[in-house]
Amino acid sequence: MKIGFDNKKYVKIQSKRIKERFKLFDKLYLEVGGKLFDDSHAARVLPGFKNDAKISMFLELKKDLEIIFCINAGDIERNKLRGEYGITYDNEIENLIKKSKELGFSVNSVVVTMYQNQVSVDKFIKRLNRNGIKTYIHTFTKGYPTDVDTIVSEEGYGKNPYIETTKPLILVNAPGPGSGKLATCLSQIYHENKRGVNAGYAKFETFPVWNLPLKHPVNIAYEAATADIKDANMIDPYHLEKYGITATNYNRDIETFPILKNILNKVSKKDIYYSPTDMGVNMVGFCIKDEKIVEEAAKKEIVRRYYNEKTNYKMGLCDEDTYKKIKVLMNELNIDENYLEVIKPALEKSKKEKGLPVIAFKVNKKIITGKQTNLMTPAGTVVLNAIKYLSKIPDDIYLLSPTILEPILKLKKEMNTGDRLNLSEVLTALSICSVTNPLAAKAMSNLTKLHNMEAHATYIVTGSDKKTLKELKINLTCENEFIQENN
Repeated sequence: MKIGFDNKKYVKIQSKRIKERFKLFDKLYLEVGGKLFDDSHAARVLPGFKNDAKISMFLELKKDLEIIFCINAGDIERNKLRGEYGITYDNEIENLIKKSKELGFSVNSVVVTMYQNQVSVDKFIKRLNRNGIKTYIHTFTKGYPTDVDTIVSEEGYGKNPYIETTKPLILVNAPGPGSGKLATCLSQIYHENKRGVNAGYAKFETFPVWNLPLKHPVNIAYEAATADIKDANMIDPYHLEKYGITATNYNRDIETFPILKNILNKVSKKDIYYSPTDMGVNMVGFCIKDEKIVEEAAKKEIVRRYYNEKTNYKMGLCDEDTYKKIKVLMNELNIDENYLEVIKPALEKSKKEKGLPVIAFKVNKKIITGKQTNLMTPAGTVVLNAIKYLSKIPDDIYLLSPTILEPILKLKKEMNTGDRLNLSEVLTALSICSVTNPLAAKAMSNLTKLHNMEAHATYIVTGSDKKTLKELKINLTCENEFIQENN
């Protein structure tokens, strides 16, 4: 993979920037947008950005920080899913807590926001409490968003319980947008200032990148990633007016800034920030070292988002407007649906095979394809073909022993789980064969080389195959056509 981003520099200057900000206050409540762990979007659009860059940076500040996680009660009730992982928000909160503690971070508590006495939410709170996790409940804030006098009073933020914190830096994170991170920060600042503590607020969000142009592919990729919640990048008018500097921000922050500024002024009795950009601490734009590599990666991500949202539309998970908005963004950059090099070969191979489902990989500079067979799904065949190619094993060499496959196929038939091996089953069989077959072992050793490779399917990949391809960190796009996978 060509590197366009200096991750080492990023960790260094980003941690320094956050230290500078929290030294301005007795306590800093830092709203952390996006993923705290495994920031795969940033890794895709900024080649060289490591998935764990954020958490690596916070590890340098570990002794000075603690974490509060937020979750919207409505998201618990609706069983809202994190699309990239396919798990519910409440389960993701528990995962975040577990990962944070394993790395030695101090986890303060979980705040359940917009609580309305939901039974499912009460069960979630009990589960956390029984596992030693403190929980706090926030209901709707009276007067929000326009009546600042009520918001910043005992009838507003004063109704929320005070969360006791001990460190100078408090990270406030959540499994997704709309979880109440900002409201939790502001509520805490209100309570802290009542207690004579000089508490402040800042925002750490990687995208959009404030010091990149509005129409830079990286910033457009952010719009594509948030098309479902209708985020739109804008020039920050407050920053331009105050400093004469053009900065990129997004509509929600710009629209709510006058309210936020008034609330902060009411709480702390002074103006701290003069623009939404002022509130941010993001230094990612200073660490791009190859503009062309980054622009190309961002364009590819936009096309991936387009295919993903077309698939989501077909599955009833989003509106038609979502993928159409991304198509407009693609037009702005003069790129089309065939921008990824794997798309045309996949479609052509499927046509040649009389419509059989096909997946195409780009392995280094070569296109590898795999079709559905009587024995395997396309995911199984293409991964086998790809690792054989990487291992320089001829096509006519079989890696899977019939004596291994027969009991697996027999079990699948008995359990009525289909008559084709899915990718996970193929890899399990291959790992068993690798004990006695050196070529199988060689092929297995090359699995990690598939990380970050492009793949395109001529059908909607679901179930086990989708999960395993994600675990292999393959960048998969799909045509929005259903097939009977029989798995």
